[in-house]
Amino acid sequence: MSGSSAGPIPASTPAPDGAIGRVPDTVGQALILSRYQLRDYLRSRRFLLMIAIVVALGAILTLVIAHFRPSGLLSSPNNFYGGIWGGGAAFLILFAGIIFGGDAIAGEFQNKTGYFLMGLPLRRVTVYAGKYLAVLLASIVSILLYLVVVLANGVAYFGWSAFSDPGQLLASFALALLYLLALMGFVFLFSSLFKTSLYAVLVVAVLFLIGFSILQSVIVSLTATEPWYLLSYVSGVISYPLTGVPEHVAHVRAAGVLATVYSPTYAEGIGVMLGYFFLTTIGGLFLFEREEFT
Repeated sequence: MSGSSAGPIPASTPAPDGAIGRVPDTVGQALILSRYQLRDYLRSRRFLLMIAIVVALGAILTLVIAHFRPSGLLSSPNNFYGGIWGGGAAFLILFAGIIFGGDAIAGEFQNKTGYFLMGLPLRRVTVYAGKYLAVLLASIVSILLYLVVVLANGVAYFGWSAFSDPGQLLASFALALLYLLALMGFVFLFSSLFKTSLYAVLVVAVLFLIGFSILQSVIVSLTATEPWYLLSYVSGVISYPLTGVPEHVAHVRAAGVLATVYSPTYAEGIGVMLGYFFLTTIGGLFLFEREEFT
């Protein structure tokens, strides 16, 4: 019958709703991948380990402050938050990077999961971005838990007046997030460089826990120059919104010896952290794009 005959369907004709599943774009795929990766993190032992570190650190700080009641910390809310939030946040960010990000990319090579993952219609930048976002979110959850512990201590000692100027604490939290981005870029760079998770984790742990501290001391003592290019050095700016900006170059006499103490400026801290974030993230992605899965 002439009414039932149909010619070929033009390519421009849209498919009926639900007839063909639409493949998400790169951003959509990265978000989906990060959601499942984050779910795995939240259910894993490594997340319990990170929470245990946060709880242990918070408990130790709470007990020590309650027992010794240091006058310097308890003189004002800003000194209190600057003392236990700035250094504590940088410490937890380091452990979050090691625990969550150390094997984020290297594990795909070691466990051979990347070989099967690359068989899907996924770009490598999608996989890289999805894992980066999942590690970032898992780390932020840990840092927020520590912030709750810090705020609870602040309310215990200063009452609700501790929140009289929350803008300073928010600014410090924003700098902590920037430091987290910079460190995650560094971690992903080494995770993409090695095909064994253990090597990636050990290199990052040794560099940040021991290597950078020794290198910073050697540079200052031997060359008397500012180590502005070290990420561990500029982490001190996290507490600046609360404690104020210290003198950039100070001369301190201790045990009869005159020593030079350097402190990063705001511009140095933010600039170096942004530089680490962009350069190491792009470098890690470049290495991941070039690696072969077998």
